[in-house]
Amino acid sequence: MRFALDTNILAYAEGVGDEPRCRKARALVASLPDDAGLLPAQVLGELQRVLVGKAKRTPADARLAILDWSDSFPVADSSWTALQAALDLAADHAIAIWDALILAVAAEHRCRVLLSEDLHHGFTWQGVTVVNPFLPAPHPLLAAIRVPRQVE
Repeated sequence: MRFALDTNILAYAEGVGDEPRCRKARALVASLPDDAGLLPAQVLGELQRVLVGKAKRTPADARLAILDWSDSFPVADSSWTALQAALDLAADHAIAIWDALILAVAAEHRCRVLLSEDLHHGFTWQGVTVVNPFLPAPHPLLAAIRVPRQVE
């Protein structure tokens, strides 16, 4: 099952935020399959802003982190079609345009799940369901995309 990651998941995994969420984000990313994930390019641009602005990393350090993420998951560019869909989402569902663009890119690339803390948990649009992995009760789609890891 294809999934996309939102900026907040990557930011927490990079250690930006409270320790429980950072720890949970790292565990989440470690449990995801390598071949089914997607990073909208918008997410990586937002991550650069977070790493430089909030985490006070240098632009060079932020670039290295972003390149590491792009080595881990394929990156999907924003298309004109996705931007048009994002404009509709923003107008029809009161979603911020940049969040809407992330959701539209995920839909364009046939993702079933967008892992995000920021968008409305359970919201489904064009087959993509927003799942907040930090809620106490995990969404069934989250369990479906995780890879069981053997403990040695």
